[in-house]
Amino acid sequence: MVDQAIRIGGLFSDTGVTAAAEGSTRRGAQFAIAQINAAGGVGGRPLELVTRNPDSTPALYAMHVESLIREENLRFFFGCYTSATRKAALPVVERYDALLLYPVYYEGFEYSRNIIYTGATPNHNAVPLGNYMLDHFGKRVLMIGSEYVYPYETNRLMSDLLYERGGIKLGEYYLSLKNARPEDFARLMAKARELKPSFIFSTVVGATMGHLYQAYADAGFDPAVMPIASLTTSETDIKQMGLHLGAGHISAATYFQSVDTAINRQCIAHYRELFGQDQVTDRCWEAAYFQVHLLAKAILRAGSTEVAAVVRAMRGLEFDAPQGRVRIDADNHHTYLFSRIGRANAEGQFDILYESQSALRPDPYAIAPRLNDWSSNTGRAL
Repeated sequence: MVDQAIRIGGLFSDTGVTAAAEGSTRRGAQFAIAQINAAGGVGGRPLELVTRNPDSTPALYAMHVESLIREENLRFFFGCYTSATRKAALPVVERYDALLLYPVYYEGFEYSRNIIYTGATPNHNAVPLGNYMLDHFGKRVLMIGSEYVYPYETNRLMSDLLYERGGIKLGEYYLSLKNARPEDFARLMAKARELKPSFIFSTVVGATMGHLYQAYADAGFDPAVMPIASLTTSETDIKQMGLHLGAGHISAATYFQSVDTAINRQCIAHYRELFGQDQVTDRCWEAAYFQVHLLAKAILRAGSTEVAAVVRAMRGLEFDAPQGRVRIDADNHHTYLFSRIGRANAEGQFDILYESQSALRPDPYAIAPRLNDWSSNTGRAL
């Protein structure tokens, strides 16, 4: 390949509270780029990832995006993790008419002509998980989250679901994303012992997640009776905090490493050949992986690296991802994705309890959602 490389910015933190999760998304993007380049690149042009370390700090994502646009003339970007980091980068990519592909589940209620959202919206994860937990464990819910926009908005939706299902919200607590201490979570577990919830609904993110699960274990609670139900706890998080702490707890995601598809098995095997046999995959890794392939397909379809042409080509584009066939919604820049619920086992993987039979259309705006109706999910319990 002698033609000029297609250079893409990567916003992946090596340090800070979300470094472990962002390291996984970075490797997902790098793996896809390695596959594409090994197959001849995009129209004969290799992809080149130019990364920056934003230190899990929202303002630094915006700074690095602008720097890469102005100094490196980049127009395509992968990355960001929390909604706070995406919202910091959003006005910059809009101002310079760049394109960000965002690989993380989020709270919805956003659209930008300059962002493609490849992570779950609440109808993919929050609503199915809430319904599953209320059906199987009970209706007394204690909510614990990190203090930023995603937990607040997700708990708002869960509160609506509780209201519709006749449930009881026992409390809604938020701790610092960066500075929450083990003793802060221990106090909340003392509160849980007093309130006796049916389950704990967690939107705790990043390095402090381990404090929650450790405090739960120290309190002597039994996940078979009163588990933590989380939208944010992945295989990577469980590996970081300790497999024994995650065992028995429940999560919802579009993808688990345990998904039994031929493409997923092949991807995991090849990924480990490149990055090490001890690596695990997770929901954001998978979205980071397939969004690179979608961008490559869109550039080929457009016959151009002009952002507007690539965005037009991206709409309605499909790809056979490890989770199954996904598609970019032509109207709202979000992605048709599968819905799955899993229980963590002693190996740090998820035994799948429920999955939809096909990818579900994204509903980022949750306009009068039918929160107590699973019929549209065409799902099955396993």
